[in-house]
Amino acid sequence: MLKILKGNIVFTKNKDKFEVFEDSHIIIKDGKVLDIQKALSDEYKNIEVEDLGDKIIIPGFNDIHLHAPQYPNLGLGLDKELLPWLETYTFPEEAKNIDPEYAKKEYKLFVKSLWKYGTTRAVVFASLHQEATEILMDYFNEVGMGAYVGKVNMNRNSPDNLIETTKDSIERTENILKKYNDKNALVQPIITPRFVPSCDTELMNALGNLAEKYDVKVQSHLSENKGEIAWVKDLHPESKNYADVYDKAKLFGQQPTVMAHCIYVTEDEMDLMAKNQVYVAHCPTSNFNLSSGIAPIRKFLNKNIPVGIGTDISAGHTVSMMTTIVTAIQASKMYWLYVNDDEECLSTTEAFYLATKGGGSFFGKVGSFEKDYEFDALVIDDSSLSDYNKRTIEERVQRFIYTGDDRQISKRYVRGKELKEPFMDIK
Repeated sequence: MLKILKGNIVFTKNKDKFEVFEDSHIIIKDGKVLDIQKALSDEYKNIEVEDLGDKIIIPGFNDIHLHAPQYPNLGLGLDKELLPWLETYTFPEEAKNIDPEYAKKEYKLFVKSLWKYGTTRAVVFASLHQEATEILMDYFNEVGMGAYVGKVNMNRNSPDNLIETTKDSIERTENILKKYNDKNALVQPIITPRFVPSCDTELMNALGNLAEKYDVKVQSHLSENKGEIAWVKDLHPESKNYADVYDKAKLFGQQPTVMAHCIYVTEDEMDLMAKNQVYVAHCPTSNFNLSSGIAPIRKFLNKNIPVGIGTDISAGHTVSMMTTIVTAIQASKMYWLYVNDDEECLSTTEAFYLATKGGGSFFGKVGSFEKDYEFDALVIDDSSLSDYNKRTIEERVQRFIYTGDDRQISKRYVRGKELKEPFMDIK
């Protein structure tokens, strides 16, 4: 099936420049980009064209780290550091998902919010509850968004109402893997140890075996907070560093892996990440909110470590990828100013790349409009942001990133299918 849209087409093939096709046609076949043409060739003359006028077409945003059950906590508890914040706000909220009816209400709001702000694919932590996790996956499927959703695993150093036996943790995880493990599906499971302090060696090894057995991806946290790193060292004196704990359990790139934060990783850990192509989910808003630190993103990029962006709600205070892109740029400026002035700040183009193709590559050919890439896209009507000056398309994209919000997103697509507003029973 062919679909043709006409407008101002913008994407990043690489991180250094915008590809701009002004007043051009993007041709989509079976949900994938076939071609971009200024004037349509004869073979497409009889195909209906959806003319978007002066609107801008950009790839959809790919949020590669966030916590669905924390959505009700947006903006709360952010005067605390990581570990006290978890104990005071996060764990009590996540525990509520033992009630499927509560999960249904909460997850509708969460998924609709992602849709609203232009996130077309996400890598998501659920809670440790199997039924609630399945509800979330089903909602993503219903809406037509792409997602990796993980049932969280926790068998130590957790509240009594958020802890499970190793046997139960593995059994419930495997139940989800058996039910949802379809390589072509938009919504797939992902192995999700919460972080090393909450999973003992037996559980970590079992999760690594599941990842290998079912050929599924892995997500977790790495080196977010200095207190957390010291705790891991005390728990695992046999390991040379934090990353080594995951690596010994086959949870560090043996299957495609994304690790959130990575603020204080050592050179040895970076080398292993580069070797195993472990993704960094850069979460600048949460890193600032919880006083965790500033991740060395330029260093990761220079070492060819794959990097994407995560909103990390609710330590991050918004699901807006636009806000998070801007914060990523600002964080890089503070790193340059206060940590290492040899490491250049991120440009708007680079940060846009990380939020689209950079994170999108975790899903495959996603996040760009190159040939054979899946057509995940946003249509931006930025007329409300215009001034009296003639602006280039690049300037308009930059202004949207810095000053825009959901009101400028007029259409959303995943795999060529337009996503209509979901869950009209809620606002």
